[in-house]
Amino acid sequence: MHLLQYYGFHDKNVPMTKSTVAIVSTSPQTVLEDYHRVMNLAGYRGVLDPAIDTALKINISWHFFFPGSSTTPWQLEGVIRAMKRDGYGSDLIHACHNRTVVIDAHLGERENKQIDVVEAHGLRNIHLYDPQHEWVRVEDAVGDLIDKFLCLRDVYPKGFSIPKRFIGENIIHLPTVKTHVFTTMTGAMKNAFGGLLNEHRHWTHPVIHETLVDLLMIQQKIHPGVMAVMDGTFAGDGPGPRCMIPHVKNVLLASSDQVAIDAVAAKLMGFDPLSDVKFIRLAHERGLGCGDPDEIEIVGEAPLVSQSWQFQGPFKQMTFAARMQHLIYWGRLKRFLEWSLKTWLAPWAYIASVVYHDLFWYPVKGRKHVKAALSSPWGRLFHNWSSVTPDEKGYPDVGGTHGNIVRSLLGLLGVSLKVLWTCIKEAPEVAVRRRKTVPEK
Repeated sequence: MHLLQYYGFHDKNVPMTKSTVAIVSTSPQTVLEDYHRVMNLAGYRGVLDPAIDTALKINISWHFFFPGSSTTPWQLEGVIRAMKRDGYGSDLIHACHNRTVVIDAHLGERENKQIDVVEAHGLRNIHLYDPQHEWVRVEDAVGDLIDKFLCLRDVYPKGFSIPKRFIGENIIHLPTVKTHVFTTMTGAMKNAFGGLLNEHRHWTHPVIHETLVDLLMIQQKIHPGVMAVMDGTFAGDGPGPRCMIPHVKNVLLASSDQVAIDAVAAKLMGFDPLSDVKFIRLAHERGLGCGDPDEIEIVGEAPLVSQSWQFQGPFKQMTFAARMQHLIYWGRLKRFLEWSLKTWLAPWAYIASVVYHDLFWYPVKGRKHVKAALSSPWGRLFHNWSSVTPDEKGYPDVGGTHGNIVRSLLGLLGVSLKVLWTCIKEAPEVAVRRRKTVPEK
């Protein structure tokens, strides 16, 4: 690697011969310094122009805290501190959230303590689906690129929109290392799913791998710089991105190649990126990034990549909800039920998801995993986030566990019912009908 690239000053006139993924080990005591290190090893300063806005695309896979599921507060803190230390102005950094029909992002940023970090640094906090943010038709943003789409023109024959503010700004994706019941694993490429597509994202589930490739093409067109900084302090195995078994793995990854970082994360979990993860293979074949670990340059602590965590993956012990989703989108229920998800009947599926995951799985099965994880150093850091004091490297004292650190069953029930009501009220099919009934002024 060119010396300037190593220190984060990649000259764009000097071609990089290989896709680069940085990986380092970490601990709560060094995590802030480790984020700075992994980002600079990945050459982020040569990718992200400090003179333009940079969006930090936060991942919220569940509004409840579940280890490995969503962007961690120390991940967000580490990235922001690294950027400010390297001369990026706070006024040109903002947090960015999407919304789904089954996840309440406003609740999620509080439950996962992301909003605490954003407010502490005085950053703008942008929810793309709030009314003040404009969305534009994709063809107006990317032009003839739509002719190269693998599936989105067929999924949305009337077209679709993307956030106007994304056009011309940098983006840093903040995923975690975890599995997914639709895509085997989820990381940098999947993190764009909620942010770039507006309503009716579930229409793409039957062709989810092709969708992620189309979204990557859009990103490479509209963003001057794209980075991913992935947290593997907790990593999730099983039927993710929610109903997982969390494991403490103590690794951080970063790359400007979204395909490569997902390939390395997949390899760490024990998957073959090109044969087990279709979206990685499709993107690799189209030259959108490198999905072959043998062709990726690993910097930092390269021996970490040779380990295999031997995750069982998302398909061996699927939940009832995951099995039903597979039957509807790819199995014998497809002809009977999938059509309803493109009509005013679609909210039945949103309600079923919230009822299963929020009212059943989390309180009955998930709480024990949360309790176990909260006894770990990372769990104690999360629990004591508002009271711990960092130094320049990390958190020398993460505190202890005390009191009732997980919501009671009754408390979870109350929050879940509120989420269920929001899910019904904000469902695209309901919202459209409600807007039509509002009298014109």
